[in-house]
Amino acid sequence: MDEAIRSLIERDVLNGSGVEVVFDAPTKDWAARRNAPTVNVYLYDIREDVKRRHRGMINEYDDAHRVVARRPPGRHFTLSYLVTAWTQRTEDEHRLLSAVLTCFLRHEHLPRDLLSGALAEAPAPLAIGMPPPEDRSFTDVWSALGGELKPSLDLVITAPLDTARRFAVGPPVREEASIRVVDTTTGAFETPTFGGRRRRAATANPAPGATSDPASGPAPKKRAAPPRKPGRTS
Repeated sequence: MDEAIRSLIERDVLNGSGVEVVFDAPTKDWAARRNAPTVNVYLYDIREDVKRRHRGMINEYDDAHRVVARRPPGRHFTLSYLVTAWTQRTEDEHRLLSAVLTCFLRHEHLPRDLLSGALAEAPAPLAIGMPPPEDRSFTDVWSALGGELKPSLDLVITAPLDTARRFAVGPPVREEASIRVVDTTTGAFETPTFGGRRRRAATANPAPGATSDPASGPAPKKRAAPPRKPGRTS
């Protein structure tokens, strides 16, 4: 990310003017050692953009369009940079800051040709000159650095980050699911089929009263004859 910012400023702002681009903390000691015109881009805050967090899993496919793995969605983090210009004259610093501001206003995202690796696979939105969050102010940043307050730009870039977590999946299913119903009394089983007749299989040792014919099922019971009335003969 730093190299992409450096390349953008050197290409669209400095244009070979000899002004340096650094990412050091602009402390008093650093300012005392500086001896050349400089654009300082100091990363002072990193936090996750929870509004862009997604749930669920994303499938990964092979060349045959089979799912081979699943991964959680990437996370997004906002990187906040304090951009300042350092020259011998205040007017030159203002002009340099103005050129940097104009440069970033021309881009809604960091140019893809300046990104590499995982950053090149997804857009990196940027915002320049936006008010800082309520829990953070520029005076607090300068107080923590121990330097003197001076004109600056707040550059915020949202960067995607892959969690590098992968979960392997099982082999693809090649057979249809089947259901088998077992009679706990006879031990016979049936295999229901959708849209067809059920098949009944016989057991090796059928229970008494059961038939070994798979298609006929258990033998029907005989009905008892009605009792005779007294005083009558047949």
